[in-house]
Amino acid sequence: MPWFEDIPLGVTSELGAYTFTQDAIIAFARKYDPQPFHIDPVAAVASHFGGIVASGWHTSAVWMKLMVRSRTGVAETPDADGRVPPAGGPSPGFLDMRWPAPVRAGDTIRYTTTTLEKVDLKSRPTIGLIRSRNEAYNQHGETVMHFIGQGLIQRREPLVLHTEDK
Repeated sequence: MPWFEDIPLGVTSELGAYTFTQDAIIAFARKYDPQPFHIDPVAAVASHFGGIVASGWHTSAVWMKLMVRSRTGVAETPDADGRVPPAGGPSPGFLDMRWPAPVRAGDTIRYTTTTLEKVDLKSRPTIGLIRSRNEAYNQHGETVMHFIGQGLIQRREPLVLHTEDK
């Protein structure tokens, strides 16, 4: 993860793809979202989905798995002072989570993230907030998930506050 100051806006990164199987959909849902249209093939056919569909949280969990994988093992180059950029920071939460289309068994979902905004935090001059649009698309190009993610990222240099900013 680069320093807050070095993160470019508008850059889209491919996180990878994942194929959802009926067995994986049912196993995840039994543990975390045991609704009939996620765990019971017969009941799912009678539902408004017309068959087994993945929990939105399953779709989101795969995004997290792929996001973590995209950042793991990437060696950061030290800056001119010999400091290595931070590994990443905590998230204060997400905004506008939506699942506009269902994920069905056999669907291969492709995940992306695009940096949108950098927010200076006056209350925490050593970190900044990055917002990104995170999306998932099925093999037909339909959006099946999107949300705005937020992450706290260490700044290389503390934010300088002027008297009128305080």
